[in-house]
Amino acid sequence: MAAKKEDLKEKLFYKPGNGYDSLTAAEEKKMEAYCEAYKDFLDHGKTERLCVDYCIELAEKEGFKEYKAGMKIKAGDKVYFNNRGKAIMLAVIGKEKLDKGINLTAAHTDAPRLDLKPSPLFEEGEMAYLRTHHYGGIRKYQWLARPLELHGVVVLKNGETVKVNVGADEGDPQFIIEDLLPHLSKPSDNEPLNKAVSSEILRVLVGSRPIGEKDDSERVKMGIMKLLNEKYGMVEEDFISAELEVVPAGKATDIGFDRSLIAAYGHDDRVCAYAEMAGLFDAKNLKKTGVCIFADKEEIGSVGVTGMISEAFEWFMGDMCKTQKVDIRDCFANSFCVSADVTAAYDPNYAEVFEVQNDSKINHGVAFCKYTGHGGKGGASDASAEVVGKLRKLMNDNGVVWQMTQMGKNEQGGGGTVALDLANRNIDTIDAGVPVLAMHAPIETVAKFDCYMTYKCMKTVFEKA
Repeated sequence: MAAKKEDLKEKLFYKPGNGYDSLTAAEEKKMEAYCEAYKDFLDHGKTERLCVDYCIELAEKEGFKEYKAGMKIKAGDKVYFNNRGKAIMLAVIGKEKLDKGINLTAAHTDAPRLDLKPSPLFEEGEMAYLRTHHYGGIRKYQWLARPLELHGVVVLKNGETVKVNVGADEGDPQFIIEDLLPHLSKPSDNEPLNKAVSSEILRVLVGSRPIGEKDDSERVKMGIMKLLNEKYGMVEEDFISAELEVVPAGKATDIGFDRSLIAAYGHDDRVCAYAEMAGLFDAKNLKKTGVCIFADKEEIGSVGVTGMISEAFEWFMGDMCKTQKVDIRDCFANSFCVSADVTAAYDPNYAEVFEVQNDSKINHGVAFCKYTGHGGKGGASDASAEVVGKLRKLMNDNGVVWQMTQMGKNEQGGGGTVALDLANRNIDTIDAGVPVLAMHAPIETVAKFDCYMTYKCMKTVFEKA
């Protein structure tokens, strides 16, 4: 009787397991190679602009060409559309016409960071600082007392655009935001974390050497401006037409004695962006056209001309549809989309905010999320049972290890992705991505196994959905 009961349990119960229990030596070798390439992508892509630049470099090596309005397309063609240097869409044209729909994946490559204010440079206490405004959801105290880099572009008064990348290359200086020493911190020690460090304190230290005569004013600021003028041709007013981002310094690195994890800045959501790009590169014999998106501005609501709400996606798809005399509405109605975004991995250090039975775990594979949002699913697209079932079957039929997830206990918080923006276009959409530890921290952690399974998921969607 006992044996029969165990057989019944085996047949009827859902028991997700650790992916390493089924990982072959051959697959592990592929996983390690994939993750090394992903780390390289992270090191090249500290900002959304740098991600687009590196994506184009990699895509052109794979035979992709820049898409131009009215371009004739045929099965097997590979094209990309660069949206203002901050977002990008890639497509591999399938055998079927676009009225049959596309297989679409959409990730974002912006990440929480510090942006410079329009007039950022000032001197105080004989030190020079840059004032910042935080972008996206951060815990401000995490940005103190850590090395920082500066990346972006400046449009000079003559209209020339210059690139600024300081802190990533060997021998570069880096920057820092100082913390208060514990000997003097008693007044703030008992304050809530969100009040102990104010946004206005996030001022980046950029220098201390004075120039000129000792009776001159703002001698340190003058020294900084002199260096910026010599290297980039900048004057102070040029900060007004600049997009300069402060991000954590350092390269992606293996974590653990067993090297099973990766720590880096910007896993959210570059870990999914790289997976979908690599999946599209490696997909073979596409029946439907495969499209992958690197979107911008997700961390602040997917707004603007480079965000997922923008009609740039309609322009790209609509122009290709016109070349095939297809109504874009028919294309969207018959499409399938994976909103490729990360989720929160169960962390036993903070078990009180998680719901173990339904939250994702590291090394359990790519995580599907039926709904995000907050409270009573507010702001979620809430994928249908049919959409969840389709993705589940695709993964089971093609050897992809997956798990189902949500985002912590009810009413603990919540989050959003671009899924809502795509579902609103009449495209069947579901979230799927990598579980992340310490999401939105300056340094986040993911499991290599989950990264690799997310890549396999995206490749399968392009080939089989």
